[in-house]
Amino acid sequence: MIEIRNVTKEFREYKALDDVSLTFEKGKIHGVIGRNGSGKTVLFKCICGFLKADKGEIFISGQKLGKDIEAPPDVGVIIENPGFLPGYTGYQNLSFLAGIRKRISKKDIENIMARVGLDAAGKKHVGKYSLGMKQRLGIAQAIMENPSLLLLDEPMNGLDNQGVEEIRMLLMKLRDEGKTILLASHNKEDISVLCDTVVELDKGRIVKRG
Repeated sequence: MIEIRNVTKEFREYKALDDVSLTFEKGKIHGVIGRNGSGKTVLFKCICGFLKADKGEIFISGQKLGKDIEAPPDVGVIIENPGFLPGYTGYQNLSFLAGIRKRISKKDIENIMARVGLDAAGKKHVGKYSLGMKQRLGIAQAIMENPSLLLLDEPMNGLDNQGVEEIRMLLMKLRDEGKTILLASHNKEDISVLCDTVVELDKGRIVKRG
């Protein structure tokens, strides 16, 4: 599904990615691990088109980013902290986003919120959500249009033990439905429980894969 060929991304004299080549097979959960500053988030931003690689090529289902497509056409993303309008409910926020492409119904939004453990009828504004609730809403936003590709950077942030277990089960079910998931996490248990493949980055280079 994803092929990365000799990708380098520099910020002035700092190489965030240094000649990275990877393939991510369809229908699996692929773990990307590494310390802060290792290049995980920059890699995800390059794959989804938020950043343009200085060198190399990225292909999504055979289409070249920057040539055939500007961004993956069917992707759900959590990168860094999900941003929402604090003065509106979770349901209202998702409704605003869903209105851009008009692919899903109000009922679909209600079902997605229930799937991540949130109440679509709740009146609490997102500004009063806990960190864990915001993270659940971010996951709902990423999956609500049923994308075939998910890029999830630390999706378990702020979740309690029950929440982590619920989201792990959700991700495994999404994989069983044929989704391709790239998962960056500092939690070794998340990686060992969820991932079919793992690649480790350090200072922008691949140091281990398996």
